[in-house]
Amino acid sequence: MKFICRLGYGDALPKDEEFAGGVAVFGSNGQYATTSARNTDIPAIVLGRKGSYGKVNWAPDGCFASDTTFFVDERLTAENLRWLFWSLQTLGLDEGSQEAAVPGLNRESVYEERICLPSLANQVTVANYLDRETARIDGLIAEKERMLTLLEEKRAALISRVVTRGLDPNAPLKPSGQEWLGKIPAHWQVLRLKFATSGIDQGASPQCYSYPAAPGEWGVLKTGCVNGGEFREQENKALPDENESLPEIEVRQGDVLMSRASGSVDLIGSVAHVSSQPAARLMLSDKIFRFRVREDVLNPRYLVLAMGARYLRHQIKSVISGAEGLANNIAKSDVMELLLVVPPILEQRRIVEDLDRAISSSKVLCGSLGESITLAKERRAALITAAVTGQIPQEEMRA
Repeated sequence: MKFICRLGYGDALPKDEEFAGGVAVFGSNGQYATTSARNTDIPAIVLGRKGSYGKVNWAPDGCFASDTTFFVDERLTAENLRWLFWSLQTLGLDEGSQEAAVPGLNRESVYEERICLPSLANQVTVANYLDRETARIDGLIAEKERMLTLLEEKRAALISRVVTRGLDPNAPLKPSGQEWLGKIPAHWQVLRLKFATSGIDQGASPQCYSYPAAPGEWGVLKTGCVNGGEFREQENKALPDENESLPEIEVRQGDVLMSRASGSVDLIGSVAHVSSQPAARLMLSDKIFRFRVREDVLNPRYLVLAMGARYLRHQIKSVISGAEGLANNIAKSDVMELLLVVPPILEQRRIVEDLDRAISSSKVLCGSLGESITLAKERRAALITAAVTGQIPQEEMRA
């Protein structure tokens, strides 16, 4: 590579230049801002140096490359720049590169990489072929990702409608007493969560190992164990033998758990049902609540579904304290004051059965779409490798 191109270091973006104009600012993970400053005014390749190190980005109109990047432009290479963009993606630059003690991309290690170098004319052929073929694959991936988003939105809308209006579209309605909630079935009630539970438990966060607990061992749950409304028992950290276990906060089958703190506002208030006994002996952390549900008033699974509904997410977000990216959290007292639309217990069970069937069907479709997206991305990567290493005949690429 040192005979093919030169890598220039990006710069720290001047604070008074941020968002001042229309020049793209590229970091390791792509464009993230605009500025009036620039360090290349012609097409450039920007390589992640820190953070998403090894990621290869394309700046078609020039850019300001940040101090977390390297950049390559046409003034530093005699080769076809677009061919080089595709070729760099085959080198695995994101695989374990180190610079001092901090993970990153080392310029000298890039220079020592070997690459197949065709003639300039063949470079143009490869670049044109990959531009054309990857655009087709990218379009297909984007369409499938849109379908996936629509399916997830449809599922969320269904849950929100059913837990506020029920399964019978002809059921008589009454005002809920809350303008933002609207009408609810006449035989339902609106309760504060404190009247449907007998309390909330909170755990502890002792020093733990970085790896999960083995079956039968003690561990402490991580906040991500409830993300997406599903309980993930593998999201835990093993408890050292010298630390005391707390059986009173051990998670058991049937528990309803909720995250109370996260760097992301959207993840606070995520709720999941522990449908089976975990293999390891898992304790609540101090960032996880456990509801003591009054099952004569509230079906635990219904509570999980309702907590993901739009009207409850609206309430949760209104009482979160903190700022995005910092220690956002929700207080136990605020959780207990949340308003919950509650049908009779037998109707809750029917709603749970109906929604679980619909959710299961939706997950099958989403899983199938997810697999096809993965396959398309693998096909894209394989195509790039085959083209830049000469495995596809030039005549075929010109066709």
